[in-house]
Amino acid sequence: MKTPPVCNYEGSDYQESFWEHGNRAYEDAAEEIALKHLLPSGNGHLLELGAGAGRNTHRYKGFEHITLLDYSTTQLQKAKEHLGVDEKYRYVAADVYRLPFAPGVFSAATMIRTLHHLSDPQLALKQTNECLFNDAVFILEYANKRNIKSIFRYWFNKQEWDPFNREAVEFVELNFDFHPATVKEWLAQTGFNVEKQISVSYLRTGFLKRVLPLPVMRTLEHVLQLTLSWAAYSPSIFLRSQVVNQNKPENSSTFFRCPACGHYPLADTPPILVCGQCEHEYPAKDGIYDFRLDL
Repeated sequence: MKTPPVCNYEGSDYQESFWEHGNRAYEDAAEEIALKHLLPSGNGHLLELGAGAGRNTHRYKGFEHITLLDYSTTQLQKAKEHLGVDEKYRYVAADVYRLPFAPGVFSAATMIRTLHHLSDPQLALKQTNECLFNDAVFILEYANKRNIKSIFRYWFNKQEWDPFNREAVEFVELNFDFHPATVKEWLAQTGFNVEKQISVSYLRTGFLKRVLPLPVMRTLEHVLQLTLSWAAYSPSIFLRSQVVNQNKPENSSTFFRCPACGHYPLADTPPILVCGQCEHEYPAKDGIYDFRLDL
């Protein structure tokens, strides 16, 4: 099955250049506040889609197990170094369009700063739904094209694309902004019921980050998330939804599936996992399972 192109951060210094040295402390704090409002309580197994270097992983409190998925093995290696040796974490390199998991193995999932790299979001959302069991919680973040800055730029002829149009806009290759109504339609079509919306990062400007201390920005962000989330005019939107499907939790021995042919269960036998149906082989090296097919 041919799938859309993937934005690959293999070998990238994204974590260091963008987050650690890129003056993004406010954006990171804003996402932390949103996650505290949206994350479910209790235990279970969470799937972190587009986990990168594990920036948000430590915020998923209460889960017995967390599987970090990213297309880049180098990002996952950084996540391992950041999180330390802990059996609760599993690291998987895979294509979000061909997830290597059996139906209904996760009780929750997150996809943060990932949807904006996807040219076929519906396919990725459908794959996500299939590996979650019924009533599982899914937290999705996306880049909002209908944000205040883009609206003013459009009104003053500083940009050509219309922020009120429901079509996605690709402003850089494999970097998309989406309309809020469109994202909600995709979720409904792929088996999710949206429960809550939080508008995030209204204060994302260089000027405000220069003049306001971070604690003040955190306080203002908290207030804005509580009062203006209904409007959805911020650059980043978080949605909490619940899965509506017929999948029931799988037993603990059924976890992986073959992304090449869809067969499961796929026996977890490092250093090589072999599909019993198509005989495709998948390496597991240095604690990272590699299910990528298009290398």
